Amino acid sequence: MKIMRTFLVTLVLIFLGLKTLKGDDTIGGSLFLDYYKETCPLAEEIVAREVEIAVLKDPRMAASLLRLHFHDCFVMGCDASVLLDNYGDIVSEKLAVPNLNSIRGFEVIDKIKYILEEACPYTVSCADILTIAARDSVALRGGPRWEVWLGRRDSLKASFAGANQFIPAPNFTLQALIASFKQQGLDIGDLIALSGSHTVGKARCTSFRQRVYQLSLQEEHDVYRKYKTFRRILRSICPSSGRDNQLAPLDFATPARFDNHYFINLLEGKGLLGSDNALVWEDDEGEVVQQVWAYATNQELFFESFANSMVKMGNINVLTGVEGEIRKNCRFVN
Repeated sequence: MKIMRTFLVTLVLIFLGLKTLKGDDTIGGSLFLDYYKETCPLAEEIVAREVEIAVLKDPRMAASLLRLHFHDCFVMGCDASVLLDNYGDIVSEKLAVPNLNSIRGFEVIDKIKYILEEACPYTVSCADILTIAARDSVALRGGPRWEVWLGRRDSLKASFAGANQFIPAPNFTLQALIASFKQQGLDIGDLIALSGSHTVGKARCTSFRQRVYQLSLQEEHDVYRKYKTFRRILRSICPSSGRDNQLAPLDFATPARFDNHYFINLLEGKGLLGSDNALVWEDDEGEVVQQVWAYATNQELFFESFANSMVKMGNINVLTGVEGEIRKNCRFVN
């Protein structure tokens, strides 16, 4: 009887286009490996190709697509709500303070979705596209590659208020960061590992001005003036007023490569954002600093932790089964 039940369950999963169960092939009882194996077998290859083309045209796009996934997952979960435009009763998350004139990459997702709709109509969700694109973006810049768990469905709504409330700000204190990640079911280890995404990409002057002109206790007592040169560089890029959209790399050492240099920067007081330096300057217990040292001296350890935390983040409040929908156009509900 037990064998018969297992056989029937397997048949149902195949019929639904999921996959034959082999060992532990689900995460959180909701997402699956090779989810599109039967229904859209080239889905991941299509995403990978288009992401590679986009990053070759604009290297910064890798960081942008990674950030897009992050900003999506922290608001109602990984449900592609961040991609929705204003329409009807929907107020777009794109207009929220953390996103306005900041997040980018929507056209890349649009193109991927168009190609996937031609190949496999109403099959691959926008939420899964964001997840795959984030993984491929990291790998393209020299970072780790991990297996993505798929089967997300797309939200029928957006949360403008949630985007303003839940996305961590660039001037957050360590305690505020810990609390923000805890709200999403992520712990301090996830916070440290995922902060390593700042090894690529750029930030606007408005995001790091406070860090430059409101000195921390460490900088005020900079007896050996080891932070002075870096502050001078940042002030030349970002004056005390104006030039809000001027960009600076989050990692001045290896700005185009996904590596562990972000953590080396932190130990040298060269984090671009206030929230970056908070990881080491506000850690009274020493737990965070210890982990920063570990990643600064062991890139493979960082890569492994980052991949694990990305999988964990990608499972935040996902919609599966009959929840939500598979959008035809990522910008609008069907």
